[in-house]
Amino acid sequence: MNSISASELKSWMNSGEIFQLVDVREPSEHDEFNIGGILMPLSEVIARIDEIDSSKPVVFYCRKGIRSAIAIQRILQKRDFSNLYNLSGGLVSWENPGTL
Repeated sequence: MNSISASELKSWMNSGEIFQLVDVREPSEHDEFNIGGILMPLSEVIARIDEIDSSKPVVFYCRKGIRSAIAIQRILQKRDFSNLYNLSGGLVSWENPGTL
């Protein structure tokens, strides 16, 4: 599984890199704080698999990087994507650089 650090993701954002950002947390978590990703709760990932872009990098995130890793594993069981990235440490690492 590909992974990306919070600092790498911030660099992508700052440089205008083209990618898709997917938040796999629950709606209440997303409403409380998000970094701009589309909301696709873990329980909906397979039903919404067609919304995942296969032509550019797709970064999945959650609070700690666990649910997003599970989401990627589930997707890879259904489709052969090679462009999926897990945000290492999730939003915890995003908000607190150096915690990993």
